[in-house]
Amino acid sequence: MNVRSQISMVFHLDKCIGCHTCSIACKNIWTDRKGTEYMWWNNVETKPGTGYPTQWENQDKYSGGWETHNGDLRLKSTGKGKIVFNIFHNPHQPSMDDYYEPWTYDYQELFNAPEGPDQPTARPVSMVTGELINIQSGPNWDDDLGGSKVYAENDPNLAGLSDEQRAQLSAVERLVFFYFPRICNHCLNPACVAACPSGALYKRGEDGIVLLDQKRCRAWRSCVAACPYKKVFYNWFTGKSEKCILCFPRIETGQAPACFHSCVGRIRYLGVLLYDADRIEEAAKRPPEELVEAQRSIILDPFDPVVIAEARANGVHESVIESAQKSPVYQFVKIWKIALPPHIEYGTLPMLFYVPPMSPVMATKEGNTIDHTSEDLFHDIDESRVPMKFLANLFGAGHEGKVRYALRKQKAVRWYRRAVTVGDVPMSTAEHMLREADSTVEEAEAIYRLTSLCTFDDRFVIPPSHREEAIQMLESPEEHRQSAGFGFLSGPRRGI
Repeated sequence: MNVRSQISMVFHLDKCIGCHTCSIACKNIWTDRKGTEYMWWNNVETKPGTGYPTQWENQDKYSGGWETHNGDLRLKSTGKGKIVFNIFHNPHQPSMDDYYEPWTYDYQELFNAPEGPDQPTARPVSMVTGELINIQSGPNWDDDLGGSKVYAENDPNLAGLSDEQRAQLSAVERLVFFYFPRICNHCLNPACVAACPSGALYKRGEDGIVLLDQKRCRAWRSCVAACPYKKVFYNWFTGKSEKCILCFPRIETGQAPACFHSCVGRIRYLGVLLYDADRIEEAAKRPPEELVEAQRSIILDPFDPVVIAEARANGVHESVIESAQKSPVYQFVKIWKIALPPHIEYGTLPMLFYVPPMSPVMATKEGNTIDHTSEDLFHDIDESRVPMKFLANLFGAGHEGKVRYALRKQKAVRWYRRAVTVGDVPMSTAEHMLREADSTVEEAEAIYRLTSLCTFDDRFVIPPSHREEAIQMLESPEEHRQSAGFGFLSGPRRGI
């Protein structure tokens, strides 16, 4: 057993309001430099939708992640036989059209325009060429466009849905969308790290954060193609790749990452997981229907004396073990099993988990009377506006069992809380639903409190940083982020 620690995350999608505060916070702190104009380390997508970059989930186009070949894991995008031929051209890398051409505005048109009969307007100007442009797309161009024939109908997660289900998603009475915030997953088996010929990408030993060494990066851009989530970006100005660093300068000082700290809906949870690194390859090779449980199986019980002893022997600090025992992520992922990884079929074993959203109740209106379509207080899971198959493609590698389990438990908690607070549901009915959802009254109370009544300290359980044990940084990254972005005293130069 090779026990290691990983700072992991849970996003509760039922609570996301799509305000994009997290995206702006990240943008203002980390990607305000030249060459990073199009980078959004944190972005919030509307689902169903094509996302950012466009159709990033379409691995037939991008070939990201891992695949099993003759019993061995291998990268889809590159390998020893491909890298030489793709030195100057990577056929699976997103183009500017897949992102968008970043722009600003010619504000002089506002300040210096001569007096006239019309209000002066600022015209959009490309931040790449400096020329006037006609804006065609942006990082959240399909924001709130549920039912769109351009975006929603082209979501790769619609694969496997019947024509009737697809039509229902566009029907006015069933129109629905939900928000899907994304950052780097800081995977256990990161494809970006494996793909880098220069060894510039690495996973930090003390907390599992995946970082990119700007000094070693040689602009191969294999990482961009290999990451199936497209969360590695290329800086055209410096000639280096960049990615989310999980705000490790903030984490090292006991603060939550900027996107977490600024989250208006309080959907984000941060905690430590202990895992068995010896079993990563074994888990990643499992068939799709077994991947969710395989990943859960390598997450270890932080209260187990054997795990604690092995962790100490492996150099895991006592404070990290204590934080793992209080981790909200461990509760959501391992104990309650209502948080699921996104697209685990890519083989990277992402360490960002999502609590799948409950769909709005369907109703009909006749005159001034509104009636629920379902006779129950809350509709059945399989009658929700979002087809179960869609959520399974997003969170269950195409298999509905794990998603249905998470949604049924959430529904049972809602029934229970309705019985407690309103009283129009018999407690016996609520308890029966809890038993059917593999839950108890005590667990329902715990889920309710960590979801609805949680404090800042409940959501973010971060172990204290031990800088004396870190080898990456000797200076404060916060002091130098504006000049280099990652805490180096001198900015990176192009080339070797």
